[in-house]
Amino acid sequence: MCPQSHPTSARRPHNPYRLYCPICKKECANTSGLTQHYNYAHASRASRSDNNHSDFTDGLLNQQLDDDDDSDNDHSPEGASQSKMRREYHPLLNGKPCAEDGTYLPEGSTPPPRQDPSPDDWSPYNNRIEFELAEFLFKKTQMSNGNIKILLDLWAASLLRHGDNPPFASHDDLHQVIDSTTLGDVPWKSFAVSYTGDVPQSDAPPWMLAEYEVWFRDPHEVARNILQNPDFDGNIDWTPYREFADDHGRRYQDFMSGDWAWKQADKITEDPRTHGAAFVPIILGSDKTTVSVATGQNEYYPLYMSIGNVHNHVRRAHRNALVIIGFLAVPKTERKYANTARFRKFRRQLFHSSLSAILQSLRPGMTTPEVTKCADGHFRRIVYGLGPYIADYPEQVLVACIVQGWCPSCDAHYSNLAPNADRRTRVLTEALIDAMELKSLWDDYGIVGDIVPFTNDFPRADIYELLSGDLLHQIIKGVFKDHLVTWVGEYLALVHGDTGAKEILDEIDRRIAAVPSFPGLRHFHEGRDFKQWTGDDSKALMKVYLPAITGLVPDEIVRTLSAFLEVCYLARRSILDEVSLLELEEALSRFRHHRQFFEDSGVRPTGFSLPRMHALDHYLQHIRQFAAPNGLCSSITEAKHIKAVKEPWRRSNRYEPLGQMLLTNQRLDKLAAAKVDFSHRGMLEGTCLSAVLLSLEQDNHEFEGDETYTGDDSDKVWSDEDDGDEDGNEDADDGARHYPHDAVDLGNHIGMPRLQELIRRFLYQQANPNSHLSPSDVPLAACPSFFGRISVFHSAVAMFYAPSDISGLGGMRCERIRATPVWRGDPAGRYDCVYVDKNEAQHGFRGLHVGRVRLFLSLRHQTISYPCALIEWFVPISEEVDPNTGMWIVEPEFDADGSRTSDVIHVDSIMRNAHLIPVFGGNFLPHGFRASDSLDAFQAYFVNKFADHHAHEIVF
Repeated sequence: MCPQSHPTSARRPHNPYRLYCPICKKECANTSGLTQHYNYAHASRASRSDNNHSDFTDGLLNQQLDDDDDSDNDHSPEGASQSKMRREYHPLLNGKPCAEDGTYLPEGSTPPPRQDPSPDDWSPYNNRIEFELAEFLFKKTQMSNGNIKILLDLWAASLLRHGDNPPFASHDDLHQVIDSTTLGDVPWKSFAVSYTGDVPQSDAPPWMLAEYEVWFRDPHEVARNILQNPDFDGNIDWTPYREFADDHGRRYQDFMSGDWAWKQADKITEDPRTHGAAFVPIILGSDKTTVSVATGQNEYYPLYMSIGNVHNHVRRAHRNALVIIGFLAVPKTERKYANTARFRKFRRQLFHSSLSAILQSLRPGMTTPEVTKCADGHFRRIVYGLGPYIADYPEQVLVACIVQGWCPSCDAHYSNLAPNADRRTRVLTEALIDAMELKSLWDDYGIVGDIVPFTNDFPRADIYELLSGDLLHQIIKGVFKDHLVTWVGEYLALVHGDTGAKEILDEIDRRIAAVPSFPGLRHFHEGRDFKQWTGDDSKALMKVYLPAITGLVPDEIVRTLSAFLEVCYLARRSILDEVSLLELEEALSRFRHHRQFFEDSGVRPTGFSLPRMHALDHYLQHIRQFAAPNGLCSSITEAKHIKAVKEPWRRSNRYEPLGQMLLTNQRLDKLAAAKVDFSHRGMLEGTCLSAVLLSLEQDNHEFEGDETYTGDDSDKVWSDEDDGDEDGNEDADDGARHYPHDAVDLGNHIGMPRLQELIRRFLYQQANPNSHLSPSDVPLAACPSFFGRISVFHSAVAMFYAPSDISGLGGMRCERIRATPVWRGDPAGRYDCVYVDKNEAQHGFRGLHVGRVRLFLSLRHQTISYPCALIEWFVPISEEVDPNTGMWIVEPEFDADGSRTSDVIHVDSIMRNAHLIPVFGGNFLPHGFRASDSLDAFQAYFVNKFADHHAHEIVF
C-alpha cells in the first residue's frame, strides 16, 4: 500500500514552553505527558532502607493506570527485604579520610570545600548551548564532519540577518574546543616492542624483524580519575567488609564484600604504614575484537581497566567506571610461521611484557600509600593492588600461562576435569618450573613454563587466584549454547536420524515462536535457527527453551536443562547469600547427575572434560572470593567494545585508523568528564531550552508565555485536565476511548455480562477487608449497588524491587502490564498474566495467585476511587512443582456453568507480570499457529520462572 498525501494544514510554530515535574524537574510538552511521567515515576513511593536488599517477594510498590503504551523506564530506589543487615569492616585498612598532607582527620569530619569555578564558567565552552551541542554532535549522533558543516551553514544562514553566528565555526572549531578540555585528559602514549631472541642469518621470518607498537594511557591517572569522579559518590566502598543477614547468613554483592579483598587487606596491613588507608583493586580485562570482516587489519586488542571499589551495578551500567587504557599489539606472520613454537612463544611473552610495562606507574602505590582525592570530596591514603582479570577462556589460558584444554584455576588433568582438584598457586607453579623440564610441565601439568606472567612483577599478585568466573562465555554461551543445545540436536539425530531430528527441531522452533509475550522477552518469530549467536540470543533462548523441548526429548534431558538453568540463574543474581550458595551447590550436583544421560546415550562417549563446563565447579569459590559474578563478567568488556573500538573505527576514514580511534576515545572521555563536572556544579538542571526561558524570565521580571505553562505549579502535575461526571464529581481520566462507561453496557461490550456483579462483590470486599468469605460466596444482596461511571485503560505500570535484573541504580524495575484488544496489528490483542498476592505468610509461589488481566478499569464509589483489574484465574494442578522442569503447572479455572472464573481486584494486589508457557506435550503445533492464541488454546501452562531473575526468585 502506497502512502497517501494529505492536504497541507496550518503548521504549528515551535513551542518553547514546557511543564516541569516538581520532583525531578523533567520537562514535558503537555499536561498528559506530565501526568504520565508523574504516575510512572513518583506516585505513592515508599522509602527504602539502604540495608534492605533481598527477600523482596512483596515487590509491587505502586501501580498507576495508563492508556499510553510508551514509557520512560524511570526507576527509583525503594522497596526491599525485611531482613536485618549488619556489616563488619576491616579494622585496619578502613579508608579513613585524611588531610591533603596525609594526616588522618577526626571521625565525622566534613570534606574540604570544593574549589569550583563560578556557576557560569563553562570553560572551555562559552555557554551551555555550546557544550550540549558538542555532546550531541560528537557523542550522541556521531555526526560526520561533512554533515556538521552542512548543519552549521544552515544555522548560520538563519542567523545572518540578526548579525549572529552559530556556536561553532566549523567541525575543526568543535574538535578544538573539546580537545582543550583539561578534565579527563589522560593522553595516549606508546612504546615499541620487537623480538630480542636469536635471528637466523638468512631468510629470517618477517615477524622477527618487525616492530610492534603498543598504545596505552597511564593507568595510575585513570584510577585517580575514577576515584575522584563525583558521579560515583555513594557507589564506592572504601574498605573491605563482610555483610550478614539475620536469616540468610553471609551475603555477597559488590566486589569489596568478598573474601579476596579482606585477605588482601590482611596482607597489606602487615606494614603498619598502611593502617587507615583505602585498598583499591585494579580490575583488568582484555579480548580481541573484529571491527569488519570485509577489510584487512580489522582486528584490535583493547585493554580495559576498572577498580573494585565501585559497585557492580555502576560497572555494568557503563558510567565511565570501565575505561579503555590500551591497545595491545597483534603480531601477524605468514602461514608457514604462524604455528611455530618460537612465534607462539613470542606472542605470549609480548602480551605479558606489554601489560607489565603499561601497569608500572601503579607499582609504587602498591606498597606505599599515596594521598588521593576521592568521589565524596575527602582525601584518603590509597594502596593499589592487582585485582581480578576479566577474560573468556582463550584469554584466561593466555593470561595464566597454561595449555589450551586445561583449567586455569585448578590442577585437574585435561583428560579428567573433575571437581575438587587442588587449586593452582604461584608458589607451586614456580616450584614445578624450577624442578621440571618444559615438556613435562606442558604434558603433565598444563603449564607453559617458558613464559613469565605479568603478575610476577607486582606485589601480592597471583594470577591463578585473580581469574574470576565468566558468566557470558562459560555459562551462557559455553555450557548452554555450545554444549547443551548442541547435544540436544545430536541426540535427536542419533535416535531419529537426520530427517526425523530436523522435523523435531522445526517443532521446537515453532513452540519457541508460539511463546506468549512478556516484558523484556525477545520473540523468536522463526524459532532458534539463526546463524550468528550472540550472548543476548543465548540469554533470550534460555528463558523459553525448557518448555519447548518438554515432551519431545527424554525426561532426563529435561531434568539436565532444568538443573543447569537453576545453576545459571542463581549464579547471575546480584545478591547471593549462604542459602543461595547451598541452592547453587545442590543444583550443580543435580546437573552433574542428570547430564550423565548424554554420555550413556552416546552423545558424549568421552565424558565431560570440557573447560567451560568444568568452570562451573569453581563458581562457589569465585562467589566467596569476589562476590556476585555479574560484576566481573566479560559481557561488560564486550559491551565496551562497541563504544571504545567499533564505533570509533566506523567514524575513522579507514586509513591508519588506530590514531583516529585513540583521539575519538580521548574526546569522549573529555566530554564525559566535563558533563560530570557541570552536573556536580548544578549547571545542567532542566534542559538547555528551559535554562534560556528561565534566564529570559529573570531578565524581564515577568513571564509572558503560553498560558498553559505552569513551571513548578503542582496543580497540573497530578492528572490530565479533569472531566466531570453526571454527579458533578471529577474523574481524573476518561481512559481509553470507545468503551461504554456503564457497568452493564461495558460488560456486554467485552463479553463479560457478570461485570456489574463482580464489581459489587469487589466493593463488598473493599468495605469488609477482614471478611473470611470468598467474594463468590457473599450473597449478592449483601453487596453494595453500583451504577457509577467506569473508565477503561489498556495498561498499568508495576514497579518492584529486582536488583538482579536490568533496572535502576537502586534495584528498581518498572514494567507495563497490558490488556489491549489490538497489539501491533494483531486483532487478538494482548492480555498479560500477573501474579496476585494471596497469602503473605506463604513464601514463593504458594503465596501467590496467577491470573490473566482482561480489563483495567477505574471506578468511584462513595467518593473513593478504585483502580481495578478484571482477572481470569488459573489454578495449580498439583501441590508441588513439576519434577522434570522444576516449574509450577497451572490450568484455567472454570465455574460450574463452564465459564472462566473471574474477579475484579484492586491493582494494589497485583505484584507484577507473570509468564505462562503452554504445556505442549508430545503433539506438534499446526503450521501458522500464533503466539497471541497460546493463552487460549491449551489445557495447562508452565509458570515460567526463567522469564527473568525476579521471577526466578519469587516462583519457587
